[in-house]
Amino acid sequence: MRRRLLLLLPVALLTACGAHMHHVVEPGETLYSIGFLYGYDYRKIAQWNGIPPPYVLNPGQVLRVVPPQQESPPAKAPSRPPVRKPAPVVGPVKVTPRVVDRVETPEVKPAAPLPAPRPVVSLPKNPRWQWPVKSRRVLQTFSAKDPGRKGIDIVGRRGDPVYAAAAGRVVYAGSGLVRYGQLIIIKHNEKYLSAYAHNDKLRVKEGDVVKAGQRIADMGSSGAQRPMLHFEIRRDGKPANPLRYLPQR
Repeated sequence: MRRRLLLLLPVALLTACGAHMHHVVEPGETLYSIGFLYGYDYRKIAQWNGIPPPYVLNPGQVLRVVPPQQESPPAKAPSRPPVRKPAPVVGPVKVTPRVVDRVETPEVKPAAPLPAPRPVVSLPKNPRWQWPVKSRRVLQTFSAKDPGRKGIDIVGRRGDPVYAAAAGRVVYAGSGLVRYGQLIIIKHNEKYLSAYAHNDKLRVKEGDVVKAGQRIADMGSSGAQRPMLHFEIRRDGKPANPLRYLPQR
């Protein structure tokens, strides 16, 4: 029951704050993790806040996390005609020429080298999904009507390997989203993300490129009451039923 309430917390906050909901960026958060938390595509949040690629965020930055049309427009102040000030009267100015003995050439220092660009990796157009753990015990299934069931919970043993369900790039690895514990988010292409929560140990970091079936974490119970993997698939930022994508077992 406690875990159910925690899962509903962001939704409750969004409802309570109404259309003026904003998010203050915490250290370690990325646009992907924030979009994951509020259920919006990261590109939408970037568009609402005027953030260009590669979507760099700063701690303390305030982001709008609801569509702009949901916010009430600020009241306009009554317009007043501009007041023109009289132009100042300027008299003749006497200029004394300056004699320059010599012109010193400033020392030009070489520019600092630019950081090496991140290698461009082509992500698959259609991910080939596979199960993220060997266990077949699904404790909780997906429900589109229940905000607390955005994915599936797979029971296992502490330390069991957690694998990437498809090839992609790690866009978040950390514990900033408390109810998810140690969390990994992988971007598979411009449409799909997958998430792996409640891990005991993370074996990848943000920016790593992973292959399908690569070990990315150890199963644990961070943010949960027992060792399990909470697994989600997001399509355009919206939760999707993982059992419709994973092969039948």
